[in-house]
Amino acid sequence: MEESELLTLVTTVMPYGKYKGKLLCDLPEYYLVWYKQKGFPPGKLGRLLGLLYEIKLNGLEYLLYDLKKMQ
Repeated sequence: MEESELLTLVTTVMPYGKYKGKLLCDLPEYYLVWYKQKGFPPGKLGRLLGLLYEIKLNGLEYLLYDLKKMQ
């Protein structure tokens, strides 16, 4: 995991679905769990959602707080 990936999580918006327009870092954990069970979408978005899932699952959200404040 690189800082640039974390920065992408706090600057990228969800392009579709129930949470369209919300920053990825603001997606609720249950939504990420649902995606984990369903299968993450292919490509960059899927990789980012998978990373965010792991961050939230392991209680590492604090890694995103300062980056989000700077944006």
